Amino acid sequence: MTKIRLIQGALLISLAPVLACASWGQTKNGVIEVLDDFHVAASEADSARYFAHFAEQAIFFGTDIAERWSLEEFQAYAGPYFRAGRGWTYVPQQRAVFLNGDTAWFDETLKNENFGLTRGTGVLTWDGSHWKLTQYHLTLPVPNDLINQLVDLINAMEE
Repeated sequence: MTKIRLIQGALLISLAPVLACASWGQTKNGVIEVLDDFHVAASEADSARYFAHFAEQAIFFGTDIAERWSLEEFQAYAGPYFRAGRGWTYVPQQRAVFLNGDTAWFDETLKNENFGLTRGTGVLTWDGSHWKLTQYHLTLPVPNDLINQLVDLINAMEE
């Protein structure tokens, strides 16, 4: 069975079938479902559901070098957006998930209306009943042909 969701006009199709078995959660498909719901919750500005996907000690890295947030700091940053009903929509395009016991790590390519293609990477840990994000890193991949221009702009800004 393929899971399909509509978020802000974009069709989100789960990248793997949902498994209907007792050990479903601690599988790659369980990780994929968590990541899919994580993105849908952000798009729907559902703060409680979104932040429930994080472990207490989680770290979120945003696109700016200064954006290294603990869970509490990230909640303080995102809270006003969610309370105003403004989330953010990142639609998964590709995803790779790797498991090693109670640890999963992933990389995903995401489509965003403002930023175009972005990349998310991270780590989840199994808490005995759920996968929890312990680290998420959102990046804006830069084409190699543009890297020197971008470095020059960043260096000029820092001077």
